[in-house]
Amino acid sequence: METTFKLTGFDNLEKALDDLPRATAKNVVRRVLKKQAQPFADTARQLVPVDKGHLKRSITVGTKVAKTQRKEIKKLQSEGFITMSIGPGQDPAAHLVEYGFDQQAAEPFMRPAWDKHKDGVLDGVADDLWKEIEKAAKRLAKKAAKAAAKGT
Repeated sequence: METTFKLTGFDNLEKALDDLPRATAKNVVRRVLKKQAQPFADTARQLVPVDKGHLKRSITVGTKVAKTQRKEIKKLQSEGFITMSIGPGQDPAAHLVEYGFDQQAAEPFMRPAWDKHKDGVLDGVADDLWKEIEKAAKRLAKKAAKAAAKGT
């Protein structure tokens, strides 16, 4: 399952991120996305039917994606997008459990988890981005002051 957002009304956040060094801004966004995605992943782990627990343990939040998705992700990243992956990764049973097949009814765990958390994600991202931008700006100012003190 892939979900893409088009954010509007985030102009001030974007300007604040642009004021940070590029690597710092990317790290800020990644930290926020990971934090906001974690409750979704936790809920998916609670909802997944457990056999031996492999599927439950495979649900993660991170930047790694399946080999089949790497080309598309690299293209997005080259266009300036920051990506975060949430889900069971390469577990071959995941889609069979989520969507079912001839001999087994679907037992969705990702979609219900998303439905539960999707409404709060954007507000949480906006709030956390402001906090992280402020922290990063303070760290950069402290680092610059320290460097200036050494130089004089």
